[in-house]
Amino acid sequence: MADLPANRTPDQIRSSIEATRQDLTFSVNDLRSKVNELTNWRRQLVDNRDAALATAAVAGFVLGGGIAATVSLFRRRRG
Repeated sequence: MADLPANRTPDQIRSSIEATRQDLTFSVNDLRSKVNELTNWRRQLVDNRDAALATAAVAGFVLGGGIAATVSLFRRRRG
């Protein structure tokens, strides 16, 4: 924060408050825009389609293999 003189006039203080308010409004709007962009999962999916497809394929393979192994294990115990 900048060094502010202790003997500022009320108009200078009001002007400083208004400038800070405008800066804060800009910062909040900028942050809101960035949060909306980052949390837009549809856009993220489109932008990273290849990685999403590869991840889904690996997850399906692992889950399918895990289920098959579990079923196989129970069949061995019964038989």
